[in-house]
Amino acid sequence: MLQHTMTKRKTLIIACFGIALGLCIGTVLKNYRALEIVKRCSMRPTNLKSPNEIIGLNDEDTIQNSQRNLVFVGVMTAKNFIEGRARAVYDTWGKEVPGRIAFFSSEGSYSDELPVVGLKNVDDRYPPQKKSFMMLYYMFEHYIDRFEWFIRADDDVYMEPDKLERFLRSIDSSKPQFIGQAGKGNSEEFGLLSLEFDENFCMGGPGVILSSETLRRVAPHIPTCLKNLYSTHEDVEVGRCVQKFAGIPCTWNYEMQYILRHNSSGRNAYTGKLKRKEIHNAITLHPIKQAPLMYRLHSYIQGLKAEELRQESLLLHRDIKRMAKYLDVPDDSTYMLPSVSPGAIPEKDTGKRHFEDHNILGISPELNKFVPASTADLLDWSFIARSLYSAGSANPKQKIDSAMREGLEDVITEVMENINYYSRQRGRVIEFRELLYGYHRLDALHGQDLILDLLLIYKKYRGKKMTVPVRRHLYVQRAFTGIFVKELDEDFYNVTLQQSLSAAGLFGSLLHNGMARLSSHFTMASNLLTPPPDTIVFVLPIAGRLATFQRFLSIYERVCLVAAQHCDLLVVIFGQPDELIDHLQQLNELRSRHIYQQINYIQRSGQFSRGVALDIAARSSYIRQQDIILFIDVDMVFNVETLQRVRMHTQRGRQVYLPIVFSQYDPKRRNGASASEQVPIDDENGYFRQFGFGICAIYKSDILDDDINGFDKDITGWGLEDVKFLEKIVRVGTRQHGFLSNTAEVPLDYNEAAEQWRRLSVFRAPDPTLVHIYHDINCDVQLDPPQYNMCLGTKANSLGSTRLMEELFFNNRQNIDFITEFNRQKHQSR
Repeated sequence: MLQHTMTKRKTLIIACFGIALGLCIGTVLKNYRALEIVKRCSMRPTNLKSPNEIIGLNDEDTIQNSQRNLVFVGVMTAKNFIEGRARAVYDTWGKEVPGRIAFFSSEGSYSDELPVVGLKNVDDRYPPQKKSFMMLYYMFEHYIDRFEWFIRADDDVYMEPDKLERFLRSIDSSKPQFIGQAGKGNSEEFGLLSLEFDENFCMGGPGVILSSETLRRVAPHIPTCLKNLYSTHEDVEVGRCVQKFAGIPCTWNYEMQYILRHNSSGRNAYTGKLKRKEIHNAITLHPIKQAPLMYRLHSYIQGLKAEELRQESLLLHRDIKRMAKYLDVPDDSTYMLPSVSPGAIPEKDTGKRHFEDHNILGISPELNKFVPASTADLLDWSFIARSLYSAGSANPKQKIDSAMREGLEDVITEVMENINYYSRQRGRVIEFRELLYGYHRLDALHGQDLILDLLLIYKKYRGKKMTVPVRRHLYVQRAFTGIFVKELDEDFYNVTLQQSLSAAGLFGSLLHNGMARLSSHFTMASNLLTPPPDTIVFVLPIAGRLATFQRFLSIYERVCLVAAQHCDLLVVIFGQPDELIDHLQQLNELRSRHIYQQINYIQRSGQFSRGVALDIAARSSYIRQQDIILFIDVDMVFNVETLQRVRMHTQRGRQVYLPIVFSQYDPKRRNGASASEQVPIDDENGYFRQFGFGICAIYKSDILDDDINGFDKDITGWGLEDVKFLEKIVRVGTRQHGFLSNTAEVPLDYNEAAEQWRRLSVFRAPDPTLVHIYHDINCDVQLDPPQYNMCLGTKANSLGSTRLMEELFFNNRQNIDFITEFNRQKHQSR
């Protein structure tokens, strides 16, 4: 009996040992296939470069001897996005990473210019669970001892390398760290991700940061994690794997949602205004779905860095100025001008102010930097409220323009950020509510001065809680920095002009190449090698006004024909045949003097309509598709420089030129003289007509676009046709955003078709060579109310300058008496 019991016990022990041994062998066999996959995925990529060669890492570079071995960034991408998103990442922030970066894609992915790793037996299917784990294993196998930190990122994230470096150097990388924006899934997924109540994961979109110790603990167990997936979300599974084998969760830190920023707007994220607190404070921004938006955001961030550098330079100038005072260094000492060699300062120059002079840039912020020599030098303050009130403007009350409004927003945003910098430690926050009023002035030497009255909300949330409104005065000086000069090897104006000229077609290209070959054997004139510029066709609508028409033809002959500026003339004449005899005679005489030039006219009967005239001319066979149409008025004076500006600022399929012309005041009210071409361009003789759009340069192929389709022919009489035409151009320009939103995200055939779209932008600038000669304006009361009001406004603006009107008003004693009586009655009625 005892022997039987011993035999049974021995059999049971052997059976248990056999079961345990079988489980061990089964576990090894179960994970053998996954281990083989890992080893094959970590093999050398198809481009035959070593892992170090792919990322440009030298064999001798280590954590101890190199500042560029701080972090390795692995960016997950797909083969279709390498030339789109991945290239945008590498061209912007990727090259500035304080370490190395590599793009991990499917098997066979390769790039000559980007550090791309093609993981074998990995495809681009979504969700990229296998790709994510294999990327981590690749990092572990090849770089675990070469970097302190490892980042898993997507190709639609933007990082600020400087902020990232400061952040990572403040944390101990020798300890297990798993840093990211913690999540537990959205409301629909809550409870379906197999997470315990105290478990979380780092959201993959804004980026996940692992210390080398964390990766060292997790990587050997990646085969096990791959074989035990509980959801389709790769970031959830990575978090689960880190929690299980490294023993740490994702950082439970509220501030991480602002440091590693995820925008829930999807494809519309970061397509609007970039001057926002979240962009200024974040280290990473996600998602940026279009490559052009990545470049746009990077340009904005670089601009912020440039502002910081300029501010630092000002602080250095102030330190030098302060130290010079303590060291008793004279203000006019050349030692105060380290950026200027002594020979650069003229010996006879006794002044004390030079380029980069610390006596100017080093002055501490104060409102008394500028000391006027006389009352005439006093700087005027402008009052800011709902509108802008300025004594230096012809219209004292103006709308606050976009530049001024943007500048005020920048100042207030920066001030509020400084005020709330220590808000967490102090247990309070101050919010900006409203700008009540303010004053500003501009000192051309030192900068802009601002005095602002702000309504703020003070919120205390620690201790005795309270919320109270407060008003504070803000004194700000936005100082100018030094002058930066950039020298160009070529004449920028001429180079830009040549680039704006269209190619002369296939024949012109062949002619140019043939002439270039011949020039190697013969000396040839340089103008034979340059294709002719596009022809400018002057389109002139006219009815009557023979003397003014004669003056226009004389100017056109002198500027365009005699000077050989490649111009044609097309005149649309309204009137009965017997009324046009003199006009046609002038045209025929001009033709006879220039028989090889295109001087044409279209005769129309009926009531004059500028819109009808311009539309007929644009559709006529006298103008070719590749010609520039310049719509002009008979009262305009121009010169050769005007034509150069037209060619430079008018771009086929891209840009329309609407110059701001100088309009003369009535000379008889000023000095009793008659209108003349030789009038100085100043405020007393005229004004730039900012709201006039009648003078326009555009290619014929653009004006016949389906969405523009010429001019509105329903408008008769004076004005309004140019405003309607501008509205059409603006509508066409809005298509540019539609193309931008789909770049690098759709098939190639879409982009090729979108490239053919016209995305016209409007370029406006004052042109002092385009002068509108004054003439009497008669507004027909039969005009439609909008046209009639526009006509009256133009007539009023052309009477004279504000100073002249004031002088004429106060020189009349009756006006003074009237104002005095009016004010007296107004005062009594109160």
